[in-house]
Amino acid sequence: MDDFIDLHEQKKLEAAMPWVGLYIAAASAVCTLAMAADAVNGFRRKKLWFPCTYFSLNPTSLTLLGVAMKLTTDLTTVMKNIRIAKFTTLIFMSTTMGNFMSSLGSMNDKHILANVVALAILVFTVIADVVIKFIELHLVTFYIAPMILMVLSLATSVSLGITVPATKRRLEASYEEKHKIALREEVSLQRKEALGVDDKRRYMMKYWVMAATSNPQFVMARSVVCTTSALMCLIALITLPIAYLLVWQKHEGPSVYRSSVEWILYTQTTGVAVGTIAPVLRWFVVVSFKCSMTNTNRLREEFKIESYWIQTLVEMRETFSDLQIGQGKFRKCLHTAKWFSITFCIGLQILIVLLSKISVFLSALLMGPFFLCFTHINKYHSSYQSDKELNLNRYVLLLEGEAELPRTVLKNICNEADNTIQIGKAMQPRCLVKLVSKFSNFKGVEQFDSNQIPSLHSQEPPNCWTLPVVTLTSIAVAVPNIAEKERENLLSSVSQGLSLAKLVEKTLIQDDRRENIREAADVCWVGVVLYMKWLDIDLRKTSNSKKMLQKLEKKAERDVMEYLNKEGRNTVMEDPLNWPAKVVAANSMYRISRTVLLSIDEENEKTNEQLFEQLCVMIADILAACFTNLPNVITTMCHSNNAVEKREESVGKAFLVLGKTEKIVEVLQQQEWPSLDHDRAADIEEWRAFFRGNENVVGTLASISTDEEHLAVQVDI
Repeated sequence: MDDFIDLHEQKKLEAAMPWVGLYIAAASAVCTLAMAADAVNGFRRKKLWFPCTYFSLNPTSLTLLGVAMKLTTDLTTVMKNIRIAKFTTLIFMSTTMGNFMSSLGSMNDKHILANVVALAILVFTVIADVVIKFIELHLVTFYIAPMILMVLSLATSVSLGITVPATKRRLEASYEEKHKIALREEVSLQRKEALGVDDKRRYMMKYWVMAATSNPQFVMARSVVCTTSALMCLIALITLPIAYLLVWQKHEGPSVYRSSVEWILYTQTTGVAVGTIAPVLRWFVVVSFKCSMTNTNRLREEFKIESYWIQTLVEMRETFSDLQIGQGKFRKCLHTAKWFSITFCIGLQILIVLLSKISVFLSALLMGPFFLCFTHINKYHSSYQSDKELNLNRYVLLLEGEAELPRTVLKNICNEADNTIQIGKAMQPRCLVKLVSKFSNFKGVEQFDSNQIPSLHSQEPPNCWTLPVVTLTSIAVAVPNIAEKERENLLSSVSQGLSLAKLVEKTLIQDDRRENIREAADVCWVGVVLYMKWLDIDLRKTSNSKKMLQKLEKKAERDVMEYLNKEGRNTVMEDPLNWPAKVVAANSMYRISRTVLLSIDEENEKTNEQLFEQLCVMIADILAACFTNLPNVITTMCHSNNAVEKREESVGKAFLVLGKTEKIVEVLQQQEWPSLDHDRAADIEEWRAFFRGNENVVGTLASISTDEEHLAVQVDI
């Protein structure tokens, strides 16, 4: 009876195995699709070093690979179709490791250690399971080749991971040197007449070249160690069909996995083919770089082991352990053991790098004639106009011993920047351009909030660029008898303008104390653009402009006074910088609505159309004043002190903003700008102080001498 129950339970468990197989196939398919997406992205962007965007070494990919390896842990059957599926699984693992190897460059030291250790645990777990479970069946020899490939792929991953910290420090130092050179050249271009797209692009391009060529993923992908993984992926791809021919028999008998085994084979075989594309083309790119060098016959230089390959290990070896374990001789023995262990690792690292250099050198010798022919043909089709470009070669960041980048690679880097500008131009906010065209001498910056309005508190919260724009727009859309299309155009224009105004604030104003002021603008804008409400007041239910303004003013005043008179408030909350967002928004509405009411009383009754147009001009003036900072925003994004792996993204966004704001800057340049330096021009309160001081509004753009001094200080730093 017990045997019957056990047999029944066994059959129920076996019935579930096809679902397990489909689960394995699904995980393999996700990995395959991610590798395919990276391949397509690399081809589309002409980055044949294939950055790891969708499939990189991280907890998610390791979890998926752990699921995909599940078949290797199962011994429910020894049918040959299961054996070839397990063989394919091991080959699949080796290929994926070679695929995401360059992603190590985008990680910090802690993440590299954690991910590489997790990868090593997974690899050795799979290998140990294969060896332990198949040793009795005498099938281990069948899996020796893929297991060796897995171990070698892991070794190259560890080798590359060890190099990343020292490499980043070298890149950072090299970037700082070239950045100083670029700043010195930039001083002469910091003038209003040089703010066109072409002029901006010309001196921004050197920052793009520096950021693109120092991208740690690109540096890792073009390293000689990374090319070793490509050769192993190629060997794995060749090994797989050989194993199919030797072992595969389609009708070998039933399996508990049933047809799901075929799905595993299909997905993982496809993954091996797709996953080989990126590593092999990375190898192809590195070999092409090597063939372009003129000193390939200098063997001593070719096989020199640069210090950054072993710098991290050397530093570890020379650092005395802080662990307080034992005393006297025991600690000495422990330190000696550590010294010999790391010395052994240094030797392995040198061996891996040396073998990698040899493989690249031999590949360059074999492929040299082909690349020479290709280069000769390509000369007739090249459109690279070096005479019209800056000499960008000197801004290329290379590590010691690296081959110089060919001109076609530099051309592709520049073309990507130009394409980014074109994408930005296609995204130009046309509605916003029409609104900004209404600006007049920026006077709305002063006029939106009158000094004649009594304060509700002894301290007034400071303004930001976005809050008065949102408040004025709330009032404008509430003006009755205005065509719905006019309201929609205003809302669209302001939506586009707020995104750029937020960029100005985020980039140039490093003052966290005003965060609640900016938050107040966001809170109000959501209600206005989605529900046509300012807080809880419906802006569509108005029949008279003056009554509408009075209603908004009274509501805003009541909200502020209720907060100020609330019992239990401490002195910290009395500071306007600590007010809740809704209270800040109410204070802004109180002052601005009363200011508009005051202008209506002074100029007698205005028509609704006149009031709406007055508000639009005021909004345009504020946005225009804010957008005079866009050239400085773009420059600041190029000068970003972000981590080296984030720098290319920052400069790329600068090119996008350059194209996106071309028309806006052209409109603003039709009038002269107040003579405010960069720091003052970024703050709306400085603009208001400038106008209230009765200074001459007509002037030149932000003092040129100040720019030169500012850049000179940066260069000295």
